[in-house]
Amino acid sequence: MPEPDLDLLTQAAQAAGEIAMKHFRESPDYWDKGDGQGPVSEADLAVNTMLEAELRAARPDYGWLSEETADSVERLSRNKVFIVDPIDGTRSFLAGHENFSHSLAIVEDGQPVAAAVHLPAKDMTFAASENGPATLNGKEISAGNVTDLDGASALAAKPMMRSELWPGGVPPVDRHFRSSLAYRLCIVANGRFDAMFTFRDAWEWDVAAGDLICRRAGADVYDKNGAAPRYNNPGAKLPGIIASAPGITAALMARAIP
Repeated sequence: MPEPDLDLLTQAAQAAGEIAMKHFRESPDYWDKGDGQGPVSEADLAVNTMLEAELRAARPDYGWLSEETADSVERLSRNKVFIVDPIDGTRSFLAGHENFSHSLAIVEDGQPVAAAVHLPAKDMTFAASENGPATLNGKEISAGNVTDLDGASALAAKPMMRSELWPGGVPPVDRHFRSSLAYRLCIVANGRFDAMFTFRDAWEWDVAAGDLICRRAGADVYDKNGAAPRYNNPGAKLPGIIASAPGITAALMARAIP
């Protein structure tokens, strides 16, 4: 009998971490992908090769979308699709920082149904399934219970605080930053931060896993237009992403949407 999808993803994410850690702080070869896509390293490709081989062998009827695999329209016809970022936060990885992650999700009919985000340098594994709790290293987690936007902690790049992005006024939050979008979502899920947001288009592989983990932890997740994200789109992008503790969602969106 095949193992459950969540177990499959969790084990694969941890195996990805073993590969990545062999390259971490060992000056791996890397190059720029061009067109503003940022760097890719030999570690990204090694992880991707393993994940694609193992996951597709385990679920040959699932589609495949990964940052490091040439995209194919074939995935659009599949009911279930793997959406994978072999290393989310490659710049952080190459700089020797610990905030990179492996982000793995299974999406069914546009919605994530199983997810694992593993940070091997921090020994942290976040996971969730559509009917179960969000967990960190096997223990249930939940989003924060903050109700006042003033002074809430938020994860965002500095340009995301520009006034033109907030028709209702820049929110009075305490801004922080982490390089991996998947990790940002996960630490909103466990209540360490109250919100995260980016108004830039977000690649699906950066956020699909973290989206499910956030929602199963009780956080709200939506795009910059206030809509629930849907995945396995032809362009593999979302119009930004916002996650927040439920007590500040209305106040945050009142400022984001005119």
